[in-house]
Amino acid sequence: MNLSCRGCVNTITKNLLNMDGVETAEVDLATDEVTILHSDAIEREAFVKKLFSLGYPEVNETNNLITKFKSKKSCIIGRISQ
Repeated sequence: MNLSCRGCVNTITKNLLNMDGVETAEVDLATDEVTILHSDAIEREAFVKKLFSLGYPEVNETNNLITKFKSKKSCIIGRISQ
């Protein structure tokens, strides 16, 4: 999933919490897992798309150079906004 540091965690958490209906978002660096508490109005696919757009694809998705670049960009932004 391209998770590497607290910058990644900050970026993912901030972006997920900005989605309507999301109550909590937790990222576990050790397991590369994201846990989201949300209203039933949000489909799983919306979270998958959001994470992919930030450069964090699901384990079974293609993780190409562009996706890795996006995750590094998100990581840097997350570090700056700490």
